Amino acid sequence: MARRLAELNTPCLVLDRRRMQSNIKRMAQRAASLGVALRPHLKTCKSLEIGAYLAPGKKRVTVSTLREAEYFADGGFRDILYAVSIAPARLPAVARLNAAGARVQVLLDNPEAVRQLALSAADLGCGFEAWIEVDVDGHRAGLEPEDPQLVELGRGLQSASGIELRGVMTHAGGSYNCRNMPELEAHAEQERQRCVAAAGRLRAAGIRCPGVSVGSTPTALAAARLDGVTELRAGVYVFFDLFQAGLGVCRVEDIALSVLTTVISHKKSHRRLIIDAGGLALSKDRSTAGQALDCGYGLVARAADGRVVSGLSVSKVNQEHGMIELAHVSDFDAYPVGSQLRILPNHACMTAAAYEGYSVLDSDDRVVERWSRCSGW
Repeated sequence: MARRLAELNTPCLVLDRRRMQSNIKRMAQRAASLGVALRPHLKTCKSLEIGAYLAPGKKRVTVSTLREAEYFADGGFRDILYAVSIAPARLPAVARLNAAGARVQVLLDNPEAVRQLALSAADLGCGFEAWIEVDVDGHRAGLEPEDPQLVELGRGLQSASGIELRGVMTHAGGSYNCRNMPELEAHAEQERQRCVAAAGRLRAAGIRCPGVSVGSTPTALAAARLDGVTELRAGVYVFFDLFQAGLGVCRVEDIALSVLTTVISHKKSHRRLIIDAGGLALSKDRSTAGQALDCGYGLVARAADGRVVSGLSVSKVNQEHGMIELAHVSDFDAYPVGSQLRILPNHACMTAAAYEGYSVLDSDDRVVERWSRCSGW
């Protein structure tokens, strides 16, 4: 039975299904226009119900933890790229998932990981599919396309019994440092060129490299072309967030995720509203601090329709308390103790991680479903 937001215990995670569906459609159309397959990243949603929207055939998805791989494999998803460098101790679990038909592919970027993968394949009597991680912008892990070790890794994987090299992949996390769309477009082209170049080096050395996988939500939406790329990965686009809006890849009105919270106190001497959503409920991510609009720990929106209240943000958080500074003492009348607000998150992935599930809206304040999330590693 449908419920109203006012009936929910707070803080809780609220999902606007209409906005989510619009975001998902936009990225699917974007990938199609660029001529590449879309491999959505499920680390943001961690939900079978949302995963079914993102990958209708339950094929070609990305995860970032073993728990996610298990959860989505149990839910019938196949062709799963586990896009974090594989820890050798997790390989038996990957082998079990593959034996059950999941086809979980692993990621690596160093010779020791190749050695461990080959040993596990022999010890477990199974095969593995692997991708080599490429570093296109110094953001995190991976081999630079020019690194001599890239070809060595490719040869090691190609010669190992029971291992198939699926291709090269990268995450252009450096795009999060861009300040405008021209910079994002340039970073997307850098991502494309360098990952395609890595694949070219392997192929020139006689190493089979069928896949070239790139992705981040900003570069996916900014890329002018993806020649030489076979698939596009992105995840946060399903919800978007204030950081993505600050980058210019979405509007604040596109953000599908929010935290419903209750006003629990007035501190008039400090012109401060206190809400029951603090650091644990909102996260302490301050990624918008370096952008043109500093959103504090989240922008304040009306509970009934999710519309942002001009000039209000969560300025401070403790573990279970959030503070909202008001301009005038008279403003307290608009937010009586017991009233509800929604907080739009800086970083949807971080905020959602605190919750067991979503209260799903199909109109402004009508909750029609409850969708669960997986958690842990």
